[in-house]
Amino acid sequence: MQKSKIRFGIDIDGTVTCPTALVPYLQKSFNPDFKYEDITAYELTTVLGISNDEVAQWFKENERELYIHSPVHKDADKILRQWSDQFELYFISARHTLLTDITFDWFNRHNIPYHHIELTGSHNKIEIARELQVDAFFEDKLDNAIDIHNALNIPVYLFDTPYNQSHLPKDVYRVYSWIETNNIIQKHFNDK
Repeated sequence: MQKSKIRFGIDIDGTVTCPTALVPYLQKSFNPDFKYEDITAYELTTVLGISNDEVAQWFKENERELYIHSPVHKDADKILRQWSDQFELYFISARHTLLTDITFDWFNRHNIPYHHIELTGSHNKIEIARELQVDAFFEDKLDNAIDIHNALNIPVYLFDTPYNQSHLPKDVYRVYSWIETNNIIQKHFNDK
């Protein structure tokens, strides 16, 4: 696969979409007082105290609506539009391929540019990221960020959330906004 520019691997949910997108759905289904700060673990079984089967059923019933209506993470659209001429934007998501149309519609509706979108149906993104030869990765899931960095030896930018708090290894960078991320990226990649 021939590359002409630096290529970024970018997760979608919780990274390009706002990580608070789940909250109204969790409030409606489980607890009207539920807050974003209550999501202290990525696995909803831990957060909600319910079984994997119950989480899977809830997610199956809500995922299409959730993905259609997920808001854009603050400034993500603006920064990604800026990056689209400078970098190749390869979105790699754990979403199932049954959500392909919804995903492309969402990107087009929000005017977010992409060079490629890959739906893996799994949180294991390492092989796809390797195959697509990404030079850096943007993620919100802690173990994914660390695993991708360790396997591919590339910098990974972890968007801060209540569910990904932990010490980070060297070259996995905690970022707090897309504006901050852009400033870091311009410094890291401006000479390449």
